[in-house]
Amino acid sequence: MPLVQEYNVPRTYRDDILKWNGWGYNDSHFDLKEDNTVFLTGNRYELSGKDLPSLRPWFEQNLQVDISKNRPSQKLSDVKIPDAIDNQEFIDFLRENGIAFSNGPNYRLIRSHGHTIHDMLMLRYGSPDRIPDIVVWPQSENDVEKIVETANKLNVAIIPIGGGTSVSNALNCPTEENRTICSLDMSLMDKVIYIDETNFTCRAQAGIVGQEFEKLLNEKGFTCGHEPDSIEFSTLGGWISTRASGMKKNKYGNIEDLLVHVNIVTSKGLIRRQCQVPRISSGPDIHHIILGSEGTYGVITEATVKIFPLPECKKYGSIVFPNFHSGVEFFREVARLRIQPASLRLVDNEQFIMGQALKMKAESYWQELTSKLGKLYITKWKGFKVETMVAATCVFEGTTEEVEAHLKQLNTVAEKFGGIASGEENGRYGYRLTFAIAYLRDMGMEYGLVGESFETSVPWDRVEKLCLNVKQLMIRKGKDLGVTVPVLATCRVTQVYDVGACVYFYLGFNANGVADALHVYDEIETAARDEIIACGGSISHHHGIGKLRKHWLPSTVGHVGISVLKSIKNELDPRNIFASNNLIDSNPSKL
Repeated sequence: MPLVQEYNVPRTYRDDILKWNGWGYNDSHFDLKEDNTVFLTGNRYELSGKDLPSLRPWFEQNLQVDISKNRPSQKLSDVKIPDAIDNQEFIDFLRENGIAFSNGPNYRLIRSHGHTIHDMLMLRYGSPDRIPDIVVWPQSENDVEKIVETANKLNVAIIPIGGGTSVSNALNCPTEENRTICSLDMSLMDKVIYIDETNFTCRAQAGIVGQEFEKLLNEKGFTCGHEPDSIEFSTLGGWISTRASGMKKNKYGNIEDLLVHVNIVTSKGLIRRQCQVPRISSGPDIHHIILGSEGTYGVITEATVKIFPLPECKKYGSIVFPNFHSGVEFFREVARLRIQPASLRLVDNEQFIMGQALKMKAESYWQELTSKLGKLYITKWKGFKVETMVAATCVFEGTTEEVEAHLKQLNTVAEKFGGIASGEENGRYGYRLTFAIAYLRDMGMEYGLVGESFETSVPWDRVEKLCLNVKQLMIRKGKDLGVTVPVLATCRVTQVYDVGACVYFYLGFNANGVADALHVYDEIETAARDEIIACGGSISHHHGIGKLRKHWLPSTVGHVGISVLKSIKNELDPRNIFASNNLIDSNPSKL
């Protein structure tokens, strides 16, 4: 057995409270009671500990799941982990400089992946081909500079890791890489450096986790406003490196709108601007080379972002529409009038039905009666059909007067498109459900289900066509590939722009009896992405490129664009130390 070498290994949240083979916290997962009623364990979410009486029937009806047959994950101790490729000079350097490290197999495995379906199935039922050989925990920008400088001298490859929530294979090690691969874990670089209340900015280290960042800002009366679905686990550096977007983009902007200043350590040294000003005309913006670079050019170490006073009032809302067309037309009108609230999301009928299946058991007769009367009003009195109706959830933030006026204005516009306000409680529940629903895939895998999400952005005049075409294609492709239970294909519109919207797709199918489930999944998703591009959609909206979407990047930015990216790579990292192989194919490494 290879020698385990380590020094001053920290216990971080990744090792202590997160799953090693699934999404989220160790104490949170969907489980079955003795009567086969589904519930979410733990106490972290609104759903936690509550009976979900309709969820099992929904799984059985829509995906024909057999609850009596499950396939639990293998144990961590059973995973066959490749031996580390040690560079002893690098290890000695780390020890001499007091920098924490470990080449222990479990530390390496846990930092070897993101959260694609490929990653999760490998962890649960397979074994990895290539993982990092050593994990290193810097505590400061100076540590990072020393590590990168030494990696260049000793020809050690580096793959930075923030929250590990990537869904683009960005963290996966290239199988052809023969050098020692160092996973640079940024979790100890998690400090707020300062909050500037005069200039409404905050500077923080790149490894700070989103929800902790927001908590610290809230304590001082501020918010960043950036709230991706992964805010519980993703990091500030990860947001910048993937060019991320959040659920409240409409009010606060995407990460590129929030970013004021960023530092990145490259093989050639530290890149940073001389000043932290609101705007500068100094040629092409160097920040836009760093945004979306996904660890290809260097390690993001610190960033300054805009902050905002906490809103006086926050209120949720919801609106139901008779069909998807009406909902999209409403969204387009909201964009035209520029009256979108902080968050505005539209789910299609399939997701609307699934959302109903995730409703908690009524806790009182009055609650149950109110729910029944609401459904009766919508379906019987207003004539909405359960098989076509859709729903939008809204979040309003501002002064009390602004929020009330905005809510009234939005509901008035919705009425022109057949929309009916369905209450604050439904809106709040639908919005918060986002954080718990991510755990459903782990449950599904135990019963042979394969599922994933992917996103795009698209002009307004093509939203409906793209959604319809891609959903129909996924169902048809699944059938052609031998999936006997119809593929579950759904979508939602999640961010509103002047000229278009972000659309999220969800793909799931029952893989029992399918010879190679991952191959089938890849074929369906590839066909779906081709259709997205054919319909005028983008390669990605906020998940980035990684290695999963590289195939489409040349057609997206053009061959000259690719040559520019490669030229930057060759200038900043001539030895390909940052060897994740994301975005573009780098020159193969040599010992």
